[in-house]
Amino acid sequence: MAKALLISPSYFIFFIFFVFSYATIPVFGEEYSYVKTVDFEKMNLPKEKVTHFQLYWQDIVSGSNATSVTVIQPVNNSLPFFGMVNIIDNSLTVGPNLSSKTVGKAQGLYASTGQKESSLLMVMNFAFTDGKYNGSTFTVVGRNNINAKVREMPIIGGSGLFRFARGYALASTYSSNDKGDVTIEYNCYVIHY
Repeated sequence: MAKALLISPSYFIFFIFFVFSYATIPVFGEEYSYVKTVDFEKMNLPKEKVTHFQLYWQDIVSGSNATSVTVIQPVNNSLPFFGMVNIIDNSLTVGPNLSSKTVGKAQGLYASTGQKESSLLMVMNFAFTDGKYNGSTFTVVGRNNINAKVREMPIIGGSGLFRFARGYALASTYSSNDKGDVTIEYNCYVIHY
């Protein structure tokens, strides 16, 4: 009569774990074969610099040429318009007047996220259309407490001349009218190559 081979449960669990983990190694190795570590110093990037942009963000919600459109209405019509979402294609100008030279667009969205206070989630690209920075963008994402005199939001990346960009944007209300149109002064400090 044959004898049964007895293995303790802990050895059996270890054996099963070993077999399955060994069997998955080639799968994981193949799955991540498209990832490679890059030596940052060998990328030959120029020296980092800080650039200050003073721009005026023209948010036009009225009239037939609105640049900011509400795509989701607020939960209720009382302030602070909680739940409202606007898509924007706002002009970035060098001066506060709409007739000032346009050097780019602020494209993205803002959403009213405060139930009891007027705060917005800003998600937008500052896309430049003029001069040296034409075709380059940097991205602003953050909380905008619109009742504060100055609001700070992070700059989290970019493209073109703003690859690897980081920094911050300071926003302050320059003017507003009874139609809801607003001009915001943005002072952006961008670290880039």
